[in-house]
Amino acid sequence: MLKNPIQLRLEKLEPWQHLTFMVSLCERMYPNYVFFCAETEFADSHKYRVILDSIWEILTVKNAKINFENQLEKLEDMVPSEDDFDIYAVSPAIDACAALADLLHAMLDRDLMMETVIKLSALSVETVANLEYAQTGIEITNDNQKENEAVCAEWDTQWAIFRALKEAETRDIELIKDLRAELRDEPVSNIGIEL
Repeated sequence: MLKNPIQLRLEKLEPWQHLTFMVSLCERMYPNYVFFCAETEFADSHKYRVILDSIWEILTVKNAKINFENQLEKLEDMVPSEDDFDIYAVSPAIDACAALADLLHAMLDRDLMMETVIKLSALSVETVANLEYAQTGIEITNDNQKENEAVCAEWDTQWAIFRALKEAETRDIELIKDLRAELRDEPVSNIGIEL
């Protein structure tokens, strides 16, 4: 797992900040899933969007109720298998589904929150590192990650999300909405796929 000081700092955030950070990372992975579905006609990528929107809703709408177990069941049918597809895009699509599943599990069991926020941070960076390895044949490690522009850009984005959240002293609905709008207005994934 690639490491960065952000992972230690994430531990100091409140649960609403953890959730917002994680859903932000899932939002950034969403274009990877859309691209895969468009290329393969595997599934309706809009279903991922609906689950993602339900999580944003929990964070921004008072008294919103979502059945996360039901959302997890829906997501299970949306996860592709690497054995069934011979294109690289399947790997980032699987990562996007894994991130969303982990987030839903953390929402069902808050004891998983800390472990999951660090796991999603690492997963998002590893999606980038895996693409870099596929393109260059050079494995990204903790020792050489600072030499890779794409990996550094992903860490920078995570830091930007973290800093915005860290500034809020209490749960800030407008901040959450602004983050969501910013990520949607410029829908570029962690590996550079644009919608």
